Amino acid sequence: MTIEDRGSLLRLFIGDDWAEQHHDVELMDATGRVLAKARLPEGVGGMTRLHEMIAAQVGSACEEAEVVVGIETDRGPWVRALVAAGYAVMAVNPLQAARYRERLSVSGAKSDAADAHMLADMVRTDSHQLRPVAGDSDQAEAIKAVTRAHKTLIWERTRHAQRLRHTLRDYFPAALAAFADLAAPDSLELLAKAADPQAAAKLTLGQITAALKRARRRNVADKAAAIQAALRTEHLGQPAAVSAAYAVVVRSAVAVLKVLGEQIKQLQGQVEEHFGRHPAAEILLSQPGLGTVLAARVLAEFGDDPQRYATAKARRNYAGTSPITRASGKKKVVLARYVHNDRLVDALDAQAFTALQTSPGARAYYDRLRARDVYHHAALRQVANRLVGILHGCLKTGTLYNETTAWSHHLKPLAA
Repeated sequence: MTIEDRGSLLRLFIGDDWAEQHHDVELMDATGRVLAKARLPEGVGGMTRLHEMIAAQVGSACEEAEVVVGIETDRGPWVRALVAAGYAVMAVNPLQAARYRERLSVSGAKSDAADAHMLADMVRTDSHQLRPVAGDSDQAEAIKAVTRAHKTLIWERTRHAQRLRHTLRDYFPAALAAFADLAAPDSLELLAKAADPQAAAKLTLGQITAALKRARRRNVADKAAAIQAALRTEHLGQPAAVSAAYAVVVRSAVAVLKVLGEQIKQLQGQVEEHFGRHPAAEILLSQPGLGTVLAARVLAEFGDDPQRYATAKARRNYAGTSPITRASGKKKVVLARYVHNDRLVDALDAQAFTALQTSPGARAYYDRLRARDVYHHAALRQVANRLVGILHGCLKTGTLYNETTAWSHHLKPLAA
């Protein structure tokens, strides 16, 4: 059943204001009359009570009913159970909900019960404007779980490396000159052995060389000599007691970074394994700029519901690569979208940047934009927008990427 297929069905609208331990729900009919409301516990018990509330309103007189649920999330076991029950679940963006709340009341009052009422009324009147929860496959959900965890740990490693950098700057600036990448295995090994300036200055070429070899570095002899020289360079420091305290902090940060590196490597293996089993993996890997991990992220964030994106424009809009136009009177401006899926935008930016090196068509398109004085980031976003459209066509038709077909009108020489 779809929302548009009204017929003679009984239509019920449910607002679900969720919290970690409970859900405030309200049932409403097509006229806006409140039929029932309750606070339900999270879990199987709460879901059972919700089904009972709906069944009580449907009754034996009506064999079929359409149930539309509005909730401010699109994931989790509760949402999965609602979809499995056959309800039409609308994932309401919190920003949309806030604007709709202002439309109903200007007092600023807010409560969980009132939000449940607002969500029920919102799906009753504006369900055609809302996005249903995508029916992604279990494979796609599994890929999303591991890719998001993998990317989150990479972000965490970057944050911890920056904290380590700030700490070293406070008492041991020579380490920053010696180690270009603080999260690298050789840097972590040497900092763990010698976290204070005095100990670092005593590191031998043999110790440094061994660490570089274990990290599989090139030009080991030259790099070892450069690191030793940097660590033995005179620099402004802190008193011995302060340096010792800072060294304890650094060893702790090094231990965290080591664990993060190990877990990132393990999760990357899981990403590759799950993604390799997906039917669309070959199509995604044929796209320019996409390796296994990046392709898995793109698939995870787009999902694989074949009905979710009716057109390439819809996919671009969700990706956040297509621009928005603001026009009023004689004023008209075209701006980038600032409300978007951050993880998807990050993956598409990386794809577009890499595609400049691997796709002549993408490079020619980028060069045309730059020739028109379009800034680098704006040009890169337009390349990403084009790549999203190409991906959409390949997924819809089940065909692999073809450079000539995708960029035929952009491979022509620039006009004189």
